[in-house]
Amino acid sequence: MSNLVSYSLLDGVATLTLANGKVNAMSPAVIADFNAALDQAEADQAVVILTGQPGILSGGYDLKVMMSSPQAALDLVASGSTLARRMLAHPQPIIVACPGHAVAKGAFLLLSADYRIGVEGAFQIGLNEVRIGMTLHHVGIALARDRLSPAVFQRSVNNAEMFNPQGALQAGFLDQVVPVEALMSTANAIAQQFRQLNMGAHKNTKRKVRKALLDTLDAAIETDKLTGLK
Repeated sequence: MSNLVSYSLLDGVATLTLANGKVNAMSPAVIADFNAALDQAEADQAVVILTGQPGILSGGYDLKVMMSSPQAALDLVASGSTLARRMLAHPQPIIVACPGHAVAKGAFLLLSADYRIGVEGAFQIGLNEVRIGMTLHHVGIALARDRLSPAVFQRSVNNAEMFNPQGALQAGFLDQVVPVEALMSTANAIAQQFRQLNMGAHKNTKRKVRKALLDTLDAAIETDKLTGLK
């Protein structure tokens, strides 16, 4: 791994920590290292905890890359979409321990995991793409439609509504909200519970449950490549 995505293994749990500047921007290098960390977790047959820096999971894609050229933006979003698809089909459970804000691609990391823990505080979680002038891609729409509460799906996607942690819990971005100081202990306790699962049954059941979504994402990834981010 690298300094962008650190990897530690303890008691059958692999902790992946994003550390790319103040907002943990998702760059091509971060995504490559993220994939390498998932490769290692698979090899270690470890339950995964994904976390970030104090106060933030991720603020989204690296805007320098997104603004450098249309093709660079398209390539970055395609790699991020493929990562989301991989997370949803990962053979071991993935827990996100969200230490604060999770915006745009940061929120999609939450929607791609098996269990999501947020923290109390003045944090914002949601999909702000429309607010900043970006038309949401087909993959993002499909993922949000599947994982968010129907009552807030269009508010989140069309209106770029942002949620505090309790609102994000109701919306479907999070499964639990805890005090900041309890975040990692809670994540590790849940990881140890998940270690008691039969991993073969977990993998096979998860992939059956998500087959329609995974098939939709495969098609959406190709559509986004053909149509661009318009």
